[in-house]
Amino acid sequence: MTVAPPPSSKNSTGTDNPQGGTPTSASEWTTTFMHIAEQSQKLVADFLQRQQSSFETKPNELGAYSPKPGIGMGDPLNIGKAFMEMAGQMMSDPSKVVEAQFALWQDYMQLWQNTTQRMMGAEVGDLVAPTKEDKRFKDAAWNENLIFDYIKQSYLLTARWLKANVQSVEGLDDKTARKVEFYTRQFVDAMAPSNFVMTNPEVLRATVESGGENLLKGLKNLLDDLEKGKGQLSISMTDDAAFGLGKNLAMTPGKVIFQNRLIQLIQYDPATEKVHRTPIMIIPPWINKYYILDLQAKNSMVKWMVDQGYTVFMISWINPDNSLAQTEFEDYMFEGTLAAMTAVAEATDEGQIQIMGYCLGGTLLSCTLAYLEELAKSKQKPAKPVGKLPRVEAVTFLTTMIDFAESGELSVFIDEEQLTSLEERMNRDGYLEGSDMAKTFNLLRANDLIWSFVVNNYLLGKDPFPFDLLYWNSDSTRMPAKMHSFYLRKMYQSNLLRQPGGISLGGVPIDLGLIKTPSLFVSTKEDHIAPWKSTYIGTQLLGRKPEFILASSGHIAGVVNPPAAKKYMHWINSDLPVDSESWFNSAKPVEGSWWPEWDRFSTSHGGEMVPARTPGSGKLKALEDAPGSFVKVKS
Repeated sequence: MTVAPPPSSKNSTGTDNPQGGTPTSASEWTTTFMHIAEQSQKLVADFLQRQQSSFETKPNELGAYSPKPGIGMGDPLNIGKAFMEMAGQMMSDPSKVVEAQFALWQDYMQLWQNTTQRMMGAEVGDLVAPTKEDKRFKDAAWNENLIFDYIKQSYLLTARWLKANVQSVEGLDDKTARKVEFYTRQFVDAMAPSNFVMTNPEVLRATVESGGENLLKGLKNLLDDLEKGKGQLSISMTDDAAFGLGKNLAMTPGKVIFQNRLIQLIQYDPATEKVHRTPIMIIPPWINKYYILDLQAKNSMVKWMVDQGYTVFMISWINPDNSLAQTEFEDYMFEGTLAAMTAVAEATDEGQIQIMGYCLGGTLLSCTLAYLEELAKSKQKPAKPVGKLPRVEAVTFLTTMIDFAESGELSVFIDEEQLTSLEERMNRDGYLEGSDMAKTFNLLRANDLIWSFVVNNYLLGKDPFPFDLLYWNSDSTRMPAKMHSFYLRKMYQSNLLRQPGGISLGGVPIDLGLIKTPSLFVSTKEDHIAPWKSTYIGTQLLGRKPEFILASSGHIAGVVNPPAAKKYMHWINSDLPVDSESWFNSAKPVEGSWWPEWDRFSTSHGGEMVPARTPGSGKLKALEDAPGSFVKVKS
């Protein structure tokens, strides 16, 4: 897509514009915006012409059309129903509505008085101010310019009033109330003055300085993102061309030594002459790709583990298409966890293993352990052949939920109406599209993961900054329809995993209370996907007392926190009271990464040091170089 150059930067006298391209007269501004309008029209026309051939007008082999309606995993019609219920409850007591309106009017009057006093030279503090974490109003003009300061405070007052009134509505069930509060916040965030050209001082300044070229470049970025999303907006968060798997991401050397229809198993090259006898296998979530734990050398947990003398194996999940539509949750256990455990034992010729499960990978790990314990207890044989399994010496659960009673804001998307709607969408394609999952997670942090990029890319006309973490975040994966439906209904909706016999896998009812394996839970304090107080409940469900570490920051940054970075902190406490707040109140704060604490735990179960193992030198030969081919499949 090409863009014509801007009009000449000469002023009305024909000399060079001293502002370096910024119009200096009314006639130049007119010429500039006529040029922008003309180029904008060409961009849109060019975009529409290309889309005539790229939009799907026929159903695929499963009868699906694209693009499909929906807000991530949500159902727009269900959202409207929740707000209708709220409106009905509010109108049942009109006096409260009038009282709330009067309170808002009083706040506006006070704001107007404060602004008037500032105009007269008085020093007046803000009536309302953004939080320290709110980056939308960081430009100096939001505080120094009276108009923009008034716009900012007016918005913050209205936002505070709206959210407070929604939260105070009585008579709503918990799920409806949570849904209304969540989508009210989405509306409030979307209407921020920072998201619009005429009420964002930084955007206005850029428009003046560039002669409006930022808006033209922003339109091009917008249309490019629409084209990338095949008609749906797929916001670019980073420079995709700046990264490549095996080039500057997922760089830790190793070999794929096992493969079936669901996984590739990577064994990493040793970095030390001696290694712990017990190998370590990592089960990442199949909602995302595994290389979040192997980004670049400076922040790769895999490389750090190898450097500490561990033999590390990583499961790399397939990015499923509709041929795996009927794949079940238990298939991920048999052909994922159990198959990989057998392969590790065969590759190392060892009879023991340590396992780390991250997020959904940890949930699967808990299911697998409980399944194996039930088989041992009842002396049953597995429903499917799994080979000779190693003994599990110790396990680590990273940000793992095994009790879903308080699943945070993700519960907004989990009710019967929305699950039914989601299943209809998944059944059309045979999977949940990766972009739908990504949009859902992005909504949980809309200001950081949506609106900041809208301003940067479309209003300021800038290209997104190269950032490895955001590249990974945009590299989404699909979810098989049958497996995902089981996971959402059995665990998120019904919370059956915590109940003995609540879930059966391979024909075996499982009980988490049977798990006696030494375990370590690691959670993160600001986790918006697996809230730490929910993950903490898991410590009370196993048959053996685990250890628990709480790291600061969120679901990703709190986990991917190498010691060399000297960032964040963590809390430790050997006591495990039932109440999570009691645990935290008596926990010891420790500066820096939690990784060394994990190393202490794993070393105690790692066995003696033995000569390092080279991938492919054992019974399983190398199939291809890491990172393998499965992880490179795009959605």
